[in-house]
Amino acid sequence: MKCPVCGGETVTKHRPFCSGRCADVDLAKWLNGSYAVPSHDPDDIEAALDAAEAAQNAPEKPH
Repeated sequence: MKCPVCGGETVTKHRPFCSGRCADVDLAKWLNGSYAVPSHDPDDIEAALDAAEAAQNAPEKPH
């Protein structure tokens, strides 16, 4: 199996990566949005904002 970041051979400890560095590089790509799927639908952001607002304003359920 090849490391998805650099193409080197994987190491069991860091699988599917070859090193902790490549694992960190991959994590950074996820965190900064490099792996995000772009949307051309302007309604997506509105729906997400509406859902977040509704969840924030929803009455709290008793435990």
